[in-house]
Amino acid sequence: MSTVTPLPAGSSLRHPGETGRISDRVADRLLARIASGEWAPGQRLPGERQLAEDMGVSRVSVRAALQTLKTQGLVDAVQGGGTRVVSDAQTMNPALAELVRVSPENLADLAEIRGILEVWAVRRAAETATDEQIAELTEIMAATEADISRGKHKTENDIRFHLAIAKASGSGIYMHLMGTFRGILHQMLDYHRYEMFSTPEDDHTILAHHRAIFDGIRDRDPHGAVRAMQLHLGWVVARYREQQRVRMSQLPA
Repeated sequence: MSTVTPLPAGSSLRHPGETGRISDRVADRLLARIASGEWAPGQRLPGERQLAEDMGVSRVSVRAALQTLKTQGLVDAVQGGGTRVVSDAQTMNPALAELVRVSPENLADLAEIRGILEVWAVRRAAETATDEQIAELTEIMAATEADISRGKHKTENDIRFHLAIAKASGSGIYMHLMGTFRGILHQMLDYHRYEMFSTPEDDHTILAHHRAIFDGIRDRDPHGAVRAMQLHLGWVVARYREQQRVRMSQLPA
């Protein structure tokens, strides 16, 4: 679980002469960490006591700051205690799923939109990914290769791969977008892995695409990472459009 970066020794939010309530400044600090992507949509925040100790304030100030963020719709209470970052996934995913259900063409449109967003994200990831984030991607690639070598492929590996890129982009805005789309993304990738790209040859093609994307991020090569992502998602969209042409050709004249 992520923790708030402690203040330098001997410092706190209680600075003489500052105006405004301490809880407002605590809320600003918490919001900054949400905006930076340190706490992702749906992620649980550290407890009140830990936050208070890290920022050198009272638990009363932390509690008031969290209440402010709850009122703004940025965090909510967790059943059983605690607080988490809010995601709109509960409202967005059912609506997106219904749009896809009534028109398969919408899934192709969503794939194209993903392409635009993920090309941006992978460029940022290649520029800003930390060693820890590259290690996470390395582990995901190893898990994917192991599954494919055993003749299976778990959608969760693909989900983890794309969400890890989102995290490595260092953009809180992009992470929230991906959090919002996570449910429909899971459905989309299920469809990819078990229907549209279901053969062993497809498995190895996708693995090669992901390997090229990963290499671009690991090697700090934004242009290479972008080219690899464009190739991967362009290949996906082309298959969608081919399916659309087939469906259209089968309609009564």
